[in-house]
Amino acid sequence: MNTTQKVIKGFAICLAVLIILSIINGIVFLATSTIGFNNDVNISETYSSNIKNEILNLEYSETELISELSAIVNISGEITKNEFSIYTENIGVSRRIYKLIKDLFGVEVNIEKEEINRLNKNYLLHIKVKDAEKILKALNIIDEKGRRKYKPDKFLCENVEEKKSYLRGAFLICGSVNDPKTSRYHLEFIIDNKIIAEYINDLLNELNFSSKILKREKHFMVYIKESEKISDFIKLLNAYNNLFYYEDIRIYRDHKNMTNRLNNCEQANIDKIVFSSNEQLENIKKLKEREDFDLLDDKIKEICLYKEKYPESSMQELAEIMSIETNNKITKSGVNHRFRKIKEMVKDK
Repeated sequence: MNTTQKVIKGFAICLAVLIILSIINGIVFLATSTIGFNNDVNISETYSSNIKNEILNLEYSETELISELSAIVNISGEITKNEFSIYTENIGVSRRIYKLIKDLFGVEVNIEKEEINRLNKNYLLHIKVKDAEKILKALNIIDEKGRRKYKPDKFLCENVEEKKSYLRGAFLICGSVNDPKTSRYHLEFIIDNKIIAEYINDLLNELNFSSKILKREKHFMVYIKESEKISDFIKLLNAYNNLFYYEDIRIYRDHKNMTNRLNNCEQANIDKIVFSSNEQLENIKKLKEREDFDLLDDKIKEICLYKEKYPESSMQELAEIMSIETNNKITKSGVNHRFRKIKEMVKDK
């Protein structure tokens, strides 16, 4: 077995080991996804719903809850001076809004389940007329004269925790994130109003989430594409069970992608060696057909002899073989120089 065959065999062994490791990682991943600490992730629901359901029962300060509720009403509320209605597809979110309004303002809230077609949402939450103005002013949705405000005053999101709470409310009412098992990483907020969308985008970028905003038909999409940033946002929500699930899959996918890239690089390297070797042998054949071949430089004839003797060898391998057999040190660069000279001689013929 010559040196090239040994190298190729070595590549094959390395690739086999990597494939076995990937399979083992896959088995471990599947096990931890179903029986480990991710037991709290409900695979029968969407990943977004799982995240929302996890954060619905967390406790926060009153100012943080006001920021959260303000985002919900500002983004999704149909608002007049005396009333507002909120649409959501998640019954858990409806209960959360009900509890927030009742606990913070002592107001009775009607939840009516209706079949509606607004942003593909199904549940209607309706607030009684008589107490809505007070709530809307407290949430900084309308000013003292009853005029609509789309961007809240600074006091509502004055510190980092209040900004996080506002983003939490935004995610609960209009946010979604792809399951990491899908082909692409993607987190988005779908918002009707441009000013509100720009405000959410600004908040995200203040917290280094590298979000962007895009007009989509009648709505605006604020989105995050980087997998690490999405992971950081799930952490911001304190949805740790879903964060572990996300990171399990992300690590597995990254490892699999690395293995594929390595396979491709190794194959490309082998293909390059084979192509180069075939070209060198073809040039030697053409050179030897010349009548003056015997009169050529000894170094040229020597490289021709060794390449024909070891046709599958790379230039590095050929340099090592020649150094040993001739007892004269020759480098890969020296071998390459001789092959370039042969190529020029064949071309000039």
